[in-house]
Parts: sequence; structure tokens; C-alpha cells
Amino acid sequence: MTTETDGAARGGTARRPGGPPGRWRPGDQILWRYRTNNGPGFSVCRPVTVVQDSPGLLAVWLAPGTECVRPAFADGSRLDDEPLATRYTRPRTTIRAPWTGMGVLKLAEPGRPWSVWLFWERHWRFKNWYVNLEAPRDRWAGGVDSEDHFLDIAVYPDRSWEWLDEDEFAQAREAGLLDAGQARRVRAAAEDAARLIGSWGPPFSQDWPRWRPDPAWPVPALPRDWDRPQSVTGPPQRTRTS
Repeated sequence: MTTETDGAARGGTARRPGGPPGRWRPGDQILWRYRTNNGPGFSVCRPVTVVQDSPGLLAVWLAPGTECVRPAFADGSRLDDEPLATRYTRPRTTIRAPWTGMGVLKLAEPGRPWSVWLFWERHWRFKNWYVNLEAPRDRWAGGVDSEDHFLDIAVYPDRSWEWLDEDEFAQAREAGLLDAGQARRVRAAAEDAARLIGSWGPPFSQDWPRWRPDPAWPVPALPRDWDRPQSVTGPPQRTRTS
């Protein structure tokens, strides 16, 4: 991310800080953030490159090796190594770490309480879609903000699918990260997503598995003020292709 002066110098389109974000163009670099569940600030931040931004869809590319922010325990240990019973009760912090493996294409429709991610294996062999249940994203000049809702769905090329992280969803409720009303709404959203999968509607029916990133796109940098408020921002950084 850059200041207005830097953005203009690098080919970016200056946007008024705090003003309407408008539409991003392919190659713009923005932040995709997740708020801390039942707490202040943000626990996840991923710099991404805009693929498409239309009234019906925001598509972004999370490139391999991108430096991201993710939660960890205060002693630096990984969340996945902790028994589920205490995973949401130990003190946490955030750490910077590169995104490993292949990149991820994220697709989000405005107002939908989920986003759909596409995963590939080496040599661009398509692996699966991943439905991430989350709060509808808030747009701001520097990116989008949401809140993860723990429950997920894996969808495979043969159109089979399965629930993921139901144990984490239940434990999050037990730990007070979701109240009963939120849990009901998340489960209802998950059932809506399952019906969409069953009917094989967009984006599953579309040709996104054949999509490939522009090789001229650089890997976005993680700004020092990645957790800044939405009202304080510079313009998106513009990728130069010539």
C-alpha cells in the first residue's frame, strides 16, 4: 500500500482517504482482513491482487510467498498444535508469515455470508473449492474486512462435498466466540451454501479452475500499518505491466 503521492508516482489512481472506495481494477493490490472474533482489532491480514471487481463479484489472488498476518499463541506456538479444548482460551497474538504452497483465488459476492476459495496443486492441477463461512465483507478504500465463522465446506471437482471444522465451530460456541443467535445464522448460511452446491450454481458452474494469474503481477507487500482503521488509508497500489 502507498501514500497518495507514491501511488500516483507508481501509476496508481489516487483516491481520497476515507472516501468511497469505488471499484478496483485488475492489478490493484488491496488487503483482505478478518476481525478478531469477540475481540478488538484484526487477527488475519492477507495482501491480495484484484482479479475482478464488478457489482456482482470481487475476485482476488493470494500469491504464493505473500507475507500475511495470522493468529498465534502469545508464546509463538501454532494454533493447530493445541488441543481443541483450549485452542480458543489461551492468550493470543499475531505473527507475520509467508503464505506457503500454491496461491489461492478468492471469490466473494456482495452480501453473501461466505466466500469461495479455489485451491490448486503443483502444475496447476485443480484440487477443490473451499467455502469459508464469514460475515459479509465491509468494503473500504484499502480492501475488505470480514469475520471468520469457523465452519467451512470442501467441494470437489466430481461435485461431492463435505463439512469441515464442525468441531471448531462447536468449540467456538462453547468458548463464547459465537452466541446462540450467531451460531443459528451461520448454520443457516451454511445450509444455503450447501443448496447452492447441490444446484451447481455459480461460481462452481463457471470456468474459474482454468483461470491463471497475470505473470506480470508482483507479490503484494504487507504494509506496516496493516491493521489501520478503515478511515485511514492511501490508494491501492497499481501493478505496472509495461
